[in-house]
Amino acid sequence: MQFNILALIGRVFLAFFGATGRLSIFTASGVRHSFSPPWYFRHILRQMLSIGYYSLPVIGLTAFFTGAVLALQIYIGSSRFNAESAVALIVVIGITRELGPVIGGLMVAGRVSAAMAAEIGTMRVTEQIDALVTLSTNPQKYLVAPRLIAGTTMLPLLVLVADIIGVFGGYAVSTEKLGFNPGLYLKRTIDFVQTEDVVSGLVKAAVFGFLIALMGCYHGFNSRGGAQGVGRATTNAVVSASILILVANYIVTTIFFGA
Repeated sequence: MQFNILALIGRVFLAFFGATGRLSIFTASGVRHSFSPPWYFRHILRQMLSIGYYSLPVIGLTAFFTGAVLALQIYIGSSRFNAESAVALIVVIGITRELGPVIGGLMVAGRVSAAMAAEIGTMRVTEQIDALVTLSTNPQKYLVAPRLIAGTTMLPLLVLVADIIGVFGGYAVSTEKLGFNPGLYLKRTIDFVQTEDVVSGLVKAAVFGFLIALMGCYHGFNSRGGAQGVGRATTNAVVSASILILVANYIVTTIFFGA
């Protein structure tokens, strides 16, 4: 019995380190191909359009209501200590540092990472990736690199839009429902926000965009078993991308504000 438990623990650790090694090799290969020619600009632009433009509605709605709810909750909490003036400060810092990039990343992960895994997974099980190799086309260069480039570049732009819309959501609730003076609220928002707050959120967004594209491509490439395997790869892509976003958020926050 004792040896069975030890064997089970050993298999778990071996599987974990094996998966980590495969992911590391896949990541290094994708990054290398992203920085070396030739570049398929048409595919990069198509992925930018898919990740960026088509994600704007969900990002905008999410950011607006996040800012609105944040302002309402902060007002309710701060009113207990007669600190209602802190609403503008907390809303702008909360949106730019944390809620904008994290919630935006999670929403894009649910939409984009799943789509990438499904698309590439379908190509894998229908042997289209093998056909690319037969035609002397590198699948990493053709499929992975455009998605990594598009994810890393477009998510910061989406988060920048989400920051603006989220702050506006807090402004709308604060001025229309909570009775704040519009000019004074905007002045406090501008006075409180710092460049470091916005930059840290955009850096997080670039990291999140890379992780989202990486997980979608990795699980799609390694899907097996027909339609069931593609569905499993899609689920794994969303779950792993979401977990890595939360882990990376802590790491980047520690780098910027740990001191």
